[in-house]
Amino acid sequence: MRILIALTALAVASPALAVQPVTTAPVVAAERAFAVDGLAMGIKGSFLKHSAADALVFQPDPVNAHASLSAQPDGPPGPKLEWWPLWAGISRDGNFGFTTGPYAIDGARKGHYFTVWRRQADGGWKWIFDGGAGADPKAEAGPDGAVVSLPVSTVGAASSEAAKIEVAKDQKAAHLAHLAADGRVYVAPLAPGKGAADFGATLAGWPATFTFSPLGVEAAGSGDMVWTYGEARWVRDGQDRRGHYARIWQKRADGWKLVFAEIVPAPPAKP
Repeated sequence: MRILIALTALAVASPALAVQPVTTAPVVAAERAFAVDGLAMGIKGSFLKHSAADALVFQPDPVNAHASLSAQPDGPPGPKLEWWPLWAGISRDGNFGFTTGPYAIDGARKGHYFTVWRRQADGGWKWIFDGGAGADPKAEAGPDGAVVSLPVSTVGAASSEAAKIEVAKDQKAAHLAHLAADGRVYVAPLAPGKGAADFGATLAGWPATFTFSPLGVEAAGSGDMVWTYGEARWVRDGQDRRGHYARIWQKRADGWKLVFAEIVPAPPAKP
């Protein structure tokens, strides 16, 4: 009894034992550590170190990142790859999140990266998807710029499986019908569409119609954040094109909203 009383008193007296609000700080820290190792260890070593065993990349189709990276030679360092987070989101349970921001090769900005992160059993973070779009990064802040956080959801589906089922119903719906007012869309070579005021002009850079084929989905245990990816097909200038989409959905009081969307085109077919 004395131990219980003592522990109760300590909990009341010590702010450190109070429930802390969920923030994007852990996932931003994981991304920054990944970027630091990218410069110190090179692409192969750092990407292997920070990725989960089931992580995916598009090359141009989805492949296991570890299998792909392990097959790469251990030769001299490649080009200098730098990236930094400027926007991030995290699930209500603090175990699932994403970051995005500009990336540069040998000092020249090329586009935006997008990384999906999952917290591990040991409390650390590993990425489960790494991909990027050629959306124009020139107007973005530098590495010291403030990271904007997507507000953490206040609602969630009953479970991660329930969240997957609910989101699957919306896979082929029009983007404008489901984009959150504070969401983002990356359409190369345009600058990122940040918010409802930008969406019309940004989406005008995409073909009028797509055919989407879902390939995978993962949801936060709290049921409020879902990452989906799949194949996209369209026609541009009379030529059949293909690539892959990646999206982040967030459950809100008014339903599921698309907070991030990008399409990573595959190289055009050779004549």
